[in-house]
Amino acid sequence: MKINYLSPEFEVVRNEDRCIKCLLCVKQCANGVYTYDETKQTIVIDETNCVNCQRCVALCPTRALKVRKNDCGLRENGNWSENTIREIFKQAGSGGILLSSMGNPEKYPVYWDKILINASQVTNPSIDPLREPMETRVFLGKKPPSMVRKEDGSIDCSLPPQLKLDVPVMFAAMSYGSVSYNVHKSLAKAAQALGTYYNSGEGGLHEDFYCYGENTVVQVASGRFGVHKNYLEAGAAIEIKMGQGAKPGIGGHLPGVKVGPDVSRTRMIPEGTDAISPAPHHDIYSIEDLRQLVISLKEATGYQKPIIVKVAAVHNIAAIASGIARSGADIIAIDGFRGGTGAAPTRIRDNVGIPIELALASVDRQLRDEGIRTNVSLIAGGSIRSSADVIKAIALGADACYIGTAALIALGCHLCRSCQKGKCNWGIATQVPELVERLDPEVGYQRLVNLITAWKREIKEMMGGMGINSIEALRGNRLMLRGVGLTQKELDILGIKHAGE
Repeated sequence: MKINYLSPEFEVVRNEDRCIKCLLCVKQCANGVYTYDETKQTIVIDETNCVNCQRCVALCPTRALKVRKNDCGLRENGNWSENTIREIFKQAGSGGILLSSMGNPEKYPVYWDKILINASQVTNPSIDPLREPMETRVFLGKKPPSMVRKEDGSIDCSLPPQLKLDVPVMFAAMSYGSVSYNVHKSLAKAAQALGTYYNSGEGGLHEDFYCYGENTVVQVASGRFGVHKNYLEAGAAIEIKMGQGAKPGIGGHLPGVKVGPDVSRTRMIPEGTDAISPAPHHDIYSIEDLRQLVISLKEATGYQKPIIVKVAAVHNIAAIASGIARSGADIIAIDGFRGGTGAAPTRIRDNVGIPIELALASVDRQLRDEGIRTNVSLIAGGSIRSSADVIKAIALGADACYIGTAALIALGCHLCRSCQKGKCNWGIATQVPELVERLDPEVGYQRLVNLITAWKREIKEMMGGMGINSIEALRGNRLMLRGVGLTQKELDILGIKHAGE
């Protein structure tokens, strides 16, 4: 008999006195945790399949269910954690690499939580956002280094193509295939309502969403999935994906089980086949090569759309960004190592890359030192969790932020980190029709609008407290930040002083 070396990670507790055997848990669990035994007229629970998505707990009408961490753990060991041993058991049984989803869950420092925001007092009075104008609009794109006048003496206000955001928050790239149709519809409608943008990801753009093109960033990745002239012309901007925070240095993989008829048509690949993006773009091996693609995309769209280059945050990110700023790109998106994903090798997700806070500060300083900061705008992503993180990112040098995981949580994601299985009980990271239907895009869109509206209000409150009335006045204003519990080296990289100074 084959030995199962692993005890279930989670334990399902059912209160028999409360349970009315409505079988809602059986119907709602896509992972097969619950089955109904007709003979014994009882619900049978197989906890080995539980991912703690909390769907059964949330929908149980009598609150008879509880999912908790299994306390039947392995013997404690300071060097060999239970998770490490579990992973070895899995690989010893399968011979395969470990796959994980969402962002890095390890206990690395979260620098946002060690940065505090300044407030105005007496000599530099604060601003009341309810009674005085607060400017949260942002324009992303190349800016002239100085004011230029025309021959008649008037100011030349012409600019290269820009993205206009009513709030400095955009929805990050999540491809159709990795997430459901209803997720994309929610994001597209919310972006339109909020005056911001959502990103198609590397899976092309579903034909139903071309009508949201003015609020869409279309992505060109190494696999070129779904890329054609109409696709490029549909978006307000084009993003070249060179890297991703959750898996720097490698490509992508969408399993064939997620490639149904709609995904197949959108990505322009055969139905049921794996969509594998190579690690590099096979036409880009230098900044000069990148420049060729940037110019090609501008040529293809009549120089009417800004070009974004997305890169993962790695140790030499400042030098990389310097090259990108000289490549002709208009915007650089930097994705930190806590960025989410539908699937990534666990070892890469948890061990490769650097935090977005350090990467962003390094890039902004490098571009300023070289006198080319106005060549590009900066978008920061990779675990932006709240309006406070947005404020801190802008003060460190970002023009705007990407959010991905936060948007999915607003849609109902419970971070069970099993997206790669394609059985998302909340209708988010799945292509199974009956699961997709669980996310109502009308409800999802409204929840996203509510989230960003709340953040916008908080951003105004925090700016007012600092005595600042525009995002532009906050950008790169490190004097508004102080660190707590950070080493001098960390403070130097971030470019901020310690609290009390």
